[in-house]
Amino acid sequence: MIFFKTFLKHKGLLIIACLIAQFAFSKTLTICPTCDVNTLKGAIAIAEAGDTILVKKGTYKEYNILIDKPLTIKGENYPIIDGEDKGEIIRIMSDNVTVDGLFIINVGTSYTSDYAAIRVVRCENFVIQNVVLEKLFFGIYIEKSNNGIIFHNKVIGDAQDEYNSGNGIQLWHSKNVVVERNIVQKVRDGIYLEFSDNIIINENVSTNNLRYGLHFMFSNDDLYTNNTFENNGAGVAVMFSKRIKMKNNIFRKNWGSAAFGLLLKEINDAEISGNTFEENTVAINIEGSNRIVYADNNFIRNGYAIKVLGACYSNTFEKNNFLYNSFDLSYNSKINTNVFKNNYWSSYTGYDLDKDGVGDVAYRPVKLFSYIVNKTPETIILMRSLFIDIIDFSEKVSPVFTPDNLLDESPQMKRY
Repeated sequence: MIFFKTFLKHKGLLIIACLIAQFAFSKTLTICPTCDVNTLKGAIAIAEAGDTILVKKGTYKEYNILIDKPLTIKGENYPIIDGEDKGEIIRIMSDNVTVDGLFIINVGTSYTSDYAAIRVVRCENFVIQNVVLEKLFFGIYIEKSNNGIIFHNKVIGDAQDEYNSGNGIQLWHSKNVVVERNIVQKVRDGIYLEFSDNIIINENVSTNNLRYGLHFMFSNDDLYTNNTFENNGAGVAVMFSKRIKMKNNIFRKNWGSAAFGLLLKEINDAEISGNTFEENTVAINIEGSNRIVYADNNFIRNGYAIKVLGACYSNTFEKNNFLYNSFDLSYNSKINTNVFKNNYWSSYTGYDLDKDGVGDVAYRPVKLFSYIVNKTPETIILMRSLFIDIIDFSEKVSPVFTPDNLLDESPQMKRY
């Protein structure tokens, strides 16, 4: 046993020594339109593991470029890699690959293959940074790859219809990837994740996409912070996932008959905090989601601030600002196990005689009219009428259609 442990120790040191030796003798290959080597494919063919390929400014008309060894591909002054609409442009199938500073255009469109500007397949320790992608089908596609960084890229599509457009940044069956400071516009889904765990999505801007700014399913233990999702077809969709944290994001101007800032479906044990939901048809649409903490969020001028569709239990709504929404809360069940406390409601008309900053009268956030609109959407035209004010008041005094325990016992007199 002692011999075996000693053997493993020396074997590990030997591997490290070999890697150091390999990269110590790495070299830089330069390609340019007038050089002896004037294609990226040609440079990759003669490069050795650990080498750097410096791509000078110019236009290189290439596609189906395969990177199958550890390399750094670095562009100088954003050289153009033009796929001429013929297919996929770069495919990475090696660990320890960096792609930096390229301008990639004209990815082929296919109804049977998800052609991408850059695809990473079964790799470890990859970096894609400072890349500009335009005229694309899929942008950056990460497939069964782990421990990577997607940093400071710009993905600009020209999507017109969902059926013939792809996603900007897509992760599938991947783990431990950081997606940070990217701009994604005019694609189908800005950022898409499926079966991808321990992903960090930070400081990205995803706007004007056909469907979702962010869309993920079956992905657990992910963190989403400081992102902006604005003017997308249906906002952000989060489905069938656990232990998600979404903090300090902006969800703005996602308007439409089926639009929302954030859709939560079958989400459990999550935290939604510090976010701003402004001018969305529905700020948060919740279905079948439990044990979620909603804290320190701002809901500003939305159609519905929160719309609960059912099977949502043991959630906590605390220290949120509800400001000038048409409906602060819509609820379609007579059973309530959710807790509302210490929120600020701009439509609260109670008083604070003891001046402790907390309203002396509990606030009931569900209006009877929201219940009626859910049943008969056409009645929305009556929203500002005196008749509606009367039926809302009657429901507040004696709840019949809404849970009598659905109220905020400690409404705040001043916004946070």
